Amino acid sequence: MKIVKLIAWCMLIGSSIQAQTQLPILPVFQHTYQKATRNVNGKPGKNYWQNSAKYNLKIDFNPASRLLKGKVAVVYTNNSPDTLNEVWFKLYPNLYQKGTPRKSKIAESDLSEGVAIEKLSAAGNAISNYQIDGTNMTVKVPAVLPGKTIKFDIDYHYTLNKGSHLRTGQVDEGSHFVAYFFPRIAVYDDVDGWNKFPYTGAEEFYNDFDQFNAEVTVPGGYGVWATGDLQNASDVFQDQIVSRIASAEKNDAVIDVITTQDLADKKVTKNNAFNTFKFEATNVTDFVFALSDHYLWKSASLVVDPKTKRRTRVDAVFNPKHKDYYEVIDFARKTVSSMSFVFPKWPFPYSHETIFDGLDQMEYPMMVNDNPVDSREDAITLTDHEIFHTMFPFYMGINETKYGWMDEGWATIGEWLISPMIDSTMVDEYGIQPTASSSGSKDDSPIMTLTPDLKGSGSFTNSYPKPGLAYLFVKDYLGDELFTKALHTYIKNWNGKHPMPHDFFNSINEGSGKNLNWFWKPWFFEGGILDLGIKAVDKTNSGYTVTVENKGIKPLPIDLTLTYSDGSTEKNHSTIGVWEKGNKLVTIKIKTTKKLKKAVMGSSHVPDKSKGDNTFNVN
Repeated sequence: MKIVKLIAWCMLIGSSIQAQTQLPILPVFQHTYQKATRNVNGKPGKNYWQNSAKYNLKIDFNPASRLLKGKVAVVYTNNSPDTLNEVWFKLYPNLYQKGTPRKSKIAESDLSEGVAIEKLSAAGNAISNYQIDGTNMTVKVPAVLPGKTIKFDIDYHYTLNKGSHLRTGQVDEGSHFVAYFFPRIAVYDDVDGWNKFPYTGAEEFYNDFDQFNAEVTVPGGYGVWATGDLQNASDVFQDQIVSRIASAEKNDAVIDVITTQDLADKKVTKNNAFNTFKFEATNVTDFVFALSDHYLWKSASLVVDPKTKRRTRVDAVFNPKHKDYYEVIDFARKTVSSMSFVFPKWPFPYSHETIFDGLDQMEYPMMVNDNPVDSREDAITLTDHEIFHTMFPFYMGINETKYGWMDEGWATIGEWLISPMIDSTMVDEYGIQPTASSSGSKDDSPIMTLTPDLKGSGSFTNSYPKPGLAYLFVKDYLGDELFTKALHTYIKNWNGKHPMPHDFFNSINEGSGKNLNWFWKPWFFEGGILDLGIKAVDKTNSGYTVTVENKGIKPLPIDLTLTYSDGSTEKNHSTIGVWEKGNKLVTIKIKTTKKLKKAVMGSSHVPDKSKGDNTFNVN
């Protein structure tokens, strides 16, 4: 693994906002400006393009044997200016194939032969010229010219993992969460060409915005939930279930769609040997499904867009033994509402969101696979964190394979802000202390380090709390109104597209009307310790001055609690703006006629490695 070396980067020349501090930029990004596929103002360039596909999936899944047999018909459109002579596919189930390189541990009993390709044809002709290398498959094809399409037909099968549940697999004897289950075409973009990074189980994903029509056939008695909208509810569910689904889509109140009595009476699905569930999803980056023959289903909906009165249905589908899950429907509904009206204050973009009781903590378009947890607080933070991913990376087509921070950082700040909206007694400090304690250590590499190159503690802190803190500090600095304007600029520029790091930085700069490069550079492109200390407290004619030292290079907010001799206390807050000029010392003026006894620095969301100098007793 190689850490990104800044000395190898060239400098971005020119900006729509004249910058004294310029951000380092790799040649591959510089080339996008030269090709006009991206713009230094943060918007897609006049020559921006992205490819897409239309998938028809026919899946036959046997929950007893876990054998998945599939037929994929996919029409791929080459919108790039390049002629494609090969097409790369992702075979994610091959993570479990014997001999595949991986970072995640897989039990010997779960290792398999991987994906078996029974038939592969392109443009109606059988293709034998393909190569499978772990989770990548390369197919030689007749030249696909710019603006042209090519159709692939693939028959395949594999056995879903029973244990070693990593984002997908059997949950229990009657429940399964099935993700990454079909051969899918990799992203070909204007930055790297084909996304050739293998899936190792550690890094997450990068997909195009595609259209899916899926038919999932399972034995009778099994309900199926999936990305996309169910098109044939009356064909697969009993009448009372269909009626309850329809009611939930119109009402705020929680509806028990599948009850314990329904399960006991076997009155959930149609009494057929097999049922085929048909789903449609447009402009989404992935398609997953889950099934169970013994789960409860609670559902409710809410208006997410007051202008159009559009509603989103929220579902909790879970094992009745898991008591923490009975409240998940409320946590999920409040998360969707908070996202739509408070932060990021953007109408929830999809028609439904299903939280499925699984064995992981993972997000998918319109779906969440969440394990049961021990505490109410954990259930809240897990639910809102995973649902927040709806915006990043699914509404914004982020390359998580390289830049995990571009989605996990947002889910982290989303968790910090939304959890107290669900329960006002909560203070969520997820990742703050690990960020502080690991800062300046050997694993503390810049956030811009590629995700596959992260090591040790940096694999967590660089993707989750460090970028989350950066977003939080910018929000504090700009204020809620201006930050929302800047964030909406980024969302408007790049929803349904593929933003890269500099597209984010430039969009926020443009949207806020402020050059924030003085902040982006130390926080995202450089390492260093996170440590503030009170240097001195001095008496003045109007009160006191408190001098604070930044022992690192990253701007941090300053929160002071001042205790006076009469026992009263006062809070004093300074945003990151006090460090804007690159100064190492800040003098904070305190106007008071009282006698100051003690100054204490620190707050729950400001990481500080050494707190021994955070208290100053005044003589």
